[in-house]
Amino acid sequence: MILRVLSLVFFSLAALRAAEDPKLAALRSADDARVSAIVAADPARLSEVLSDDLRYAHSTGAVDTKATFVEALLSGRTKYDAIQYTERNFSFPAPGIALVSGRANVKVTVAAGQINTALSFLAVWREEGGRWRFLAWQSCKIPTP
Repeated sequence: MILRVLSLVFFSLAALRAAEDPKLAALRSADDARVSAIVAADPARLSEVLSDDLRYAHSTGAVDTKATFVEALLSGRTKYDAIQYTERNFSFPAPGIALVSGRANVKVTVAAGQINTALSFLAVWREEGGRWRFLAWQSCKIPTP
């Protein structure tokens, strides 16, 4: 009985917290949409979610702009097969700016074949025209033990 009450309290508090922070909910939704658009290589959705000022620094050291990143996805030169978060943290350090940090397992297909890698990342989001747009990405490979 106590476990049941504690579970109810926990889920009620979680629901209240989510309902109290629409900014976090909007950012989480935008980030989910970004991942979905990248995996689908959907040009319309990519255009909506990516900032025109995008700077995408890959774990290889290569850096893309919005134009070069979208071109690589649409041409099939780079195909993200899966992006799965193992950790995702959100913060709002300044008005109109949000950071997302964490870890993800990424499967990507390039000319050399499929790459499966674990990444640590930092993403920057900016409010543009009343909505969150993906501004920057920096990641590094997590060494295998």
